[in-house]
Amino acid sequence: MVTLIAVGIHTLQRLRVTLRLPPIQKSASGEARRIGVELEMNGLTLDRLSAEVARHFGLTVSTGGGRYERVLTGDPAGEWQVEFDFDLLKKLGREQRDAGTLAGELGDSAEEALKWLAESLVPMELISPPLPMDRLGEVESLIKRLRDCGCKGTSDSLLNAFGMQFNPEVPDSDSTTITRYLKAFVCLYEWLYARADINLSRQVTNYIDPYPTDYCRRLVEVAYWPDQAALIDDYLRDNPTRNRALDMLPLFAFLDEPRVRAVVGDALVKARPTFHYRLPDCEIDRPEWNLSTAWNDWVEVERLAEDPDRLAGCCQAYSDFLDDPVDRWFGDWVKHLEAKWLHP
Repeated sequence: MVTLIAVGIHTLQRLRVTLRLPPIQKSASGEARRIGVELEMNGLTLDRLSAEVARHFGLTVSTGGGRYERVLTGDPAGEWQVEFDFDLLKKLGREQRDAGTLAGELGDSAEEALKWLAESLVPMELISPPLPMDRLGEVESLIKRLRDCGCKGTSDSLLNAFGMQFNPEVPDSDSTTITRYLKAFVCLYEWLYARADINLSRQVTNYIDPYPTDYCRRLVEVAYWPDQAALIDDYLRDNPTRNRALDMLPLFAFLDEPRVRAVVGDALVKARPTFHYRLPDCEIDRPEWNLSTAWNDWVEVERLAEDPDRLAGCCQAYSDFLDDPVDRWFGDWVKHLEAKWLHP
């Protein structure tokens, strides 16, 4: 039986959620696996949001690198960050308003105009440090606090294409392990997407595009177990972008940065030993919303990846589904998954 995350009985009663841990709870080093969480929202000022997070965890707020970023220190897991998700504004905020700088050339009024635009259209982003997975319950309770303070999420406005992102540490960096997880994700993608109930504001963007069908076909082939170099090359050939529901660029950059940088020049790709799961919305203002549904759904990916026989059967079934045009047009892969390949 999947282990429940130990968030304390009173916390569980208050939140009325059941957070699950994946089957592999330690990394190859023997340490507890960690997870980073990113939440996009608006409704509070940068300083108010930073102050609420700091009060919740007993942290200290500093201005960090600029006027539009805050760093929260004091957590044993590392620094929390709160910032505008707007690279130009952050760049301006890191510069002194002196003649000869970008900020000086644009002037205070231009910067203020960009800030006003950002406050209207761009989310604040809350970024956790890599937390032990048994601390996810603390993030749940933080979400409730921020909701009560007036934070707004995706469905508050047609312009709010706000997401929640998980960065679970990989169990190990072996290419066979990573391939198993990719195979499991591809098999479950349509189910994950249906469960996530993605808001229209994010459906019409390319932030969370699925993998191309030809790449999915390659992944679920019975004989597809590439070495690390071939795995990365195959991925980059069809997915040379961060805009995927499961973005593998951070992990592949961690494993072989020169290989990734030769194809993808995006400076926002940060090398780290994690999966980067970008699919879920952030509906922080909705009382019934929490991270447990999206997280528990991700855990199903890990459970399938760690069950070789079930994974092999599911991959074969999905391969047959993709190769059958009638089934693809008129069949229902999600129902088939739920009936045969997913645990109740």
